Amino acid sequence: MAKNLVIVESPAKAKTIEGYLGKDFVVKSSFGHVRDLAKKGLAIDLENNFLPNYEVSSDKKQVVSELKKLAKDAEVVWLATDEDREGEAISWHLYETLDLKKKDTKRITFNEITKSAILKAIENPRKINKELVDAQQARRVLDRIVGFELSPVLWKKVRPSLSAGRVQSVAVRLIVEREKEIDAFNSNPFFRVNGQFKSAKGVLKTEFSKQLENEKEAENLLEACKTTDFFVDDIQTKPATRTPAAPFTTSTLQQEASLKLGFSVTKTMSVAQRLYESGLITYMRTDSVNLSQTAISAAKDAIEKNYGPNYSKIRKYTTKSAGAQEAHEAIRPTDFNRSEIDGDRDEERLYDLIWKRGIASQMADAQLERTTIKIGGLKTQDHFAAKGEVIKFDGFLKVYIESSSDENEDDDIEGLLPAVELNEKLSVDSITAVERFTRPPARYVEASLVKKLEELGIGRPSTYAPTISTIQKRGYVEKKEREGALRNYVSLTLKKDTISKEIKSETTGRDKNKLSPTDIGIVVTDFLNTHFERIMDYNFTAKVEAEFDEIASGKIEWTKMMHTFYSPFHENVESTLENSDRATGERELGVHPSSRRKVIARIGRFGPMIQIGDEKADGEKALFASLQPSQSIGSITLEEALELFKLPRVLGNLDGLEVKANTGRFGPYIQVGKTFVSIPKGEDPISISFDRALELYIEKQTAAANNLIKSFDEREDVQLLNGKYGAYLKIGKNNFKLPKDKRPEELTLAECLEIAENQGTKKSTKRK
Repeated sequence: MAKNLVIVESPAKAKTIEGYLGKDFVVKSSFGHVRDLAKKGLAIDLENNFLPNYEVSSDKKQVVSELKKLAKDAEVVWLATDEDREGEAISWHLYETLDLKKKDTKRITFNEITKSAILKAIENPRKINKELVDAQQARRVLDRIVGFELSPVLWKKVRPSLSAGRVQSVAVRLIVEREKEIDAFNSNPFFRVNGQFKSAKGVLKTEFSKQLENEKEAENLLEACKTTDFFVDDIQTKPATRTPAAPFTTSTLQQEASLKLGFSVTKTMSVAQRLYESGLITYMRTDSVNLSQTAISAAKDAIEKNYGPNYSKIRKYTTKSAGAQEAHEAIRPTDFNRSEIDGDRDEERLYDLIWKRGIASQMADAQLERTTIKIGGLKTQDHFAAKGEVIKFDGFLKVYIESSSDENEDDDIEGLLPAVELNEKLSVDSITAVERFTRPPARYVEASLVKKLEELGIGRPSTYAPTISTIQKRGYVEKKEREGALRNYVSLTLKKDTISKEIKSETTGRDKNKLSPTDIGIVVTDFLNTHFERIMDYNFTAKVEAEFDEIASGKIEWTKMMHTFYSPFHENVESTLENSDRATGERELGVHPSSRRKVIARIGRFGPMIQIGDEKADGEKALFASLQPSQSIGSITLEEALELFKLPRVLGNLDGLEVKANTGRFGPYIQVGKTFVSIPKGEDPISISFDRALELYIEKQTAAANNLIKSFDEREDVQLLNGKYGAYLKIGKNNFKLPKDKRPEELTLAECLEIAENQGTKKSTKRK
């Protein structure tokens, strides 16, 4: 048996590290956390200084058993989990769970999985940092309390099965507030004017110095240009520099991978994890932009070798965030001489991004020459101007250009201008005035939401991806695809002393992969904003994060922080349960044209719906209809709402069976007899035709017939079918596995019934 047991979190990491250590070491994985707060109840003793009740996760009992046996036989146990708070907590839980008090136990950390880093860590072990553990424990306990006490308030006051969270609810608030800004935004037209002027040595592309308010102003300008003698009024040439961006932190990597590679936040972290565990990059959860002296020297050598000494410039970056304690270095390659790797496509692309950003951060500034040519001739102060840039020395631009999240900005360097002389006469090639419209604030994408959370001091590198994933899984936020709408605009062109006018059209409001709040997300956010202002306050949430940092640095006791937080929070919960009304997001649309009963849109037990009438008010039973997936209680009109009550629609008959279109809990569908067929996304049960319904029905029948292996005339409800995981027996609504030694096509009815009898049917377990 090996003298040394090294425990890490992941099997991939274990495999890489085991290759660096000798035969006296065995490296095993804990597969992440081995224990957590007990699932049943709060699992925190509020009367006993917030003492947590931890239990080994059911899926980790075998792992713990194996690690205990290995630890018992080893002379030294090395806890080598990640170097952030989460990793420190995993080491502490292993120490407690494996009863390592009786063993020689050492804690080691490393920022990269390379042989030199691992051997250096072995030479410099330390003890478990209980202050880091307490910071993680405080986050876990506080978040459990908030979720445990706040969620039942939502069940009672909004809708069953909802959840709330300290960071997730604030993230949803950002998205809801942005949506409200967009809804309240009034788009105003203006005219943007561009001119092309001919000089002796080429064409100057220019932009007018101000935007014009309306078509009349645009016409007046173009009329004035007809009789204007244009000339070069001023030429300004100034040197300029562009500086490289700092190496990646977790949030900047997530943003850049989104903009350049189209990765989601979760995908970026998953791919980065694989690169880290393969020893290719440093630890991927960090808010530090610092590089070690070793890394700076290695980058310098690689730059001088590949590009020359004049491309190298040593830079030391410092982290602006006061709470940057998650790790010691930025995300960088472990070997700057390795510009490419062999991996899957995603790994290769993300590594390329990290390598380029890291190497560019240690390269010289780009030296540019910026030229502005002012065109004179008009009788007003306003003028046309041409701008251009020339790269005198490319510096870091040889490797990398940082992306911009601003849709109006262009990452490319502006082009070269033709040579002109002061007072040189210019002729008009064309001048165009195009109607544009002010734009509402952009909806967040995952990366821009991460950026905003970081700006506000909410969350830390390890929390961004799970937060964004959670708010989508819980149904508070969705990635809604908007087709947009056609909009007409005016284009005026002056060419050869003639002004022409064109009405053109464009699609506006098209959106893809942008985060939008759902109806339930808006209602829950409004409710929490009203009744839990402190929890939803951005500054308060940031203050809590800062207090976690103070716990990690040993400035405050975690239980003291919990006492300060809990009392007012609990009182707030009790008061809200007792005194607040139900929140439904109710919106009155008008009255029904024939019954004159009130029509309202609101959140019901199963989601957004329309209600006609109120039994308490008018003595008649109310009518209800669910909204279509594309509709919202905030924007649906009375006419659209009344259309919903035309469901179910009878489209026609097929062999004596009614063909209906309807909508239910799981979306729109076609019904023919007892057969139900889902209506594909983008199609509407209110407008679907009889022919299209038959097409969908026949497709399902054909697929079902292809899956049928055998049926029985004497029992039509007994069928042997081909499924996703192989052949199976179906009797009515119940499915049964087939014995491995039986061929389905040879089974008799009696044998099928016997198989069903022996397996029995599972009792349905209703969620309480």
